[in-house]
Amino acid sequence: MEIRIGIANTGRELSFETNETAADVRKSVASALDAGATHVSFTDVKGNSYIVPSAGLAFVEIGTEESRRVGFVA
Repeated sequence: MEIRIGIANTGRELSFETNETAADVRKSVASALDAGATHVSFTDVKGNSYIVPSAGLAFVEIGTEESRRVGFVA
């Protein structure tokens, strides 16, 4: 699943793919914001970790869990 994160006062977005489900990502972001945590952490499919300050979150876009199609569409 692809995740895009917008960070306030930054011109670029953080974009990566993760093996977590959409519900798990939503739950971790919501619980961090509700608890007033200083950061939210994610791990991508390659094992890289991302730590994003929760105060700087502009948006979190969670992609669909549908696999991408390969080939031409008629």
